[in-house]
Amino acid sequence: MGRGLIISEWKDIPVELLLRILSLVDDQTVIVASGVCHGWRDAISWGLTHLSLSWCKKNMNDLVLSLAPKLPKLLVLILRQDTPQLQDDAVDTIASCCHDLQELDLSKSFRLTDRSLYALARGCPNLIKLNISGCSAFSDTALAYLSGFCRKLKILNLCGCVEAASDRALRAIGYNCHQLQSLSLGWCDRVGDEGVKSLAYGCPDLRALDLCGCVLITDDSVIALANHCLHLKSLGLYYCQNITDRAMYSLAQTRVKSKHEVWESVKKGYEEEGLTNLNISQCTALTPPAVQLLCDSFPSLHTCPGRHSLIISGCLNLTSVHCACAVQAHRAASSFPLAH
Repeated sequence: MGRGLIISEWKDIPVELLLRILSLVDDQTVIVASGVCHGWRDAISWGLTHLSLSWCKKNMNDLVLSLAPKLPKLLVLILRQDTPQLQDDAVDTIASCCHDLQELDLSKSFRLTDRSLYALARGCPNLIKLNISGCSAFSDTALAYLSGFCRKLKILNLCGCVEAASDRALRAIGYNCHQLQSLSLGWCDRVGDEGVKSLAYGCPDLRALDLCGCVLITDDSVIALANHCLHLKSLGLYYCQNITDRAMYSLAQTRVKSKHEVWESVKKGYEEEGLTNLNISQCTALTPPAVQLLCDSFPSLHTCPGRHSLIISGCLNLTSVHCACAVQAHRAASSFPLAH
């Protein structure tokens, strides 16, 4: 009678089977498994492409220094922290050893300096997604430098990077990162119209832009986005109190497109065009007619309960603005009077 695969010792597990098993467990277990034997360590070194160390509450820096040289095939590395642990030497090691890295999350790494961005620029040119939100020590000089090397970036989170996210840095990003699709600039209060317009001109494929708390921007920023970023779906303008009806009308007008433009979008595989999320909370200069026109122009903008995608909190003068769902619900209720 034939016998199946015989495994007499742990080290005899075929590499393919081992990697399949490890794909079903958490990252902490994978790291422990890498210490079982040389065979397991080598298999994990060459087979592991995704790793998260967010579970590590202390000594994350030492762990990265130890692991990064053993994981040259990493594509995704998540180092999100509750308390800052990472230092520049860890990022230096990542940049020196993980040249194929496509996604890196360094959020809340308060201890990192420009040295880390310079290292990533030189060592990780294939980055597609980078989260450095809350890394408040980075400068706009270093961010501009990074953009010149990491030109494949599609998703970039700079929320809270007050010193790094300046008009100067955004000019560099607009010049270098033409594939950018999502950018968060929340609470980067040095950002002005010049920087946003550079993004609009240089990043036509932008789909999501968070400008919440960017108090310097005016209608000029929104008009540039409306005219040049025709695939924009999500826009955050919370507390941008210089925004007026002029910006809303410019966004509404982008809904009117020629049949040729629509057909070109379909051929390129784009989803249905138009805004699906808009946050204009605390934009107190806006009036109901302009916002209602925008809401009517984009059916995916909802004010109805459970589907809020048009956020107008703090704008008491906009309480009369309603999406089509709310209007239809009112009509339906009116057509069925209460029984006596």
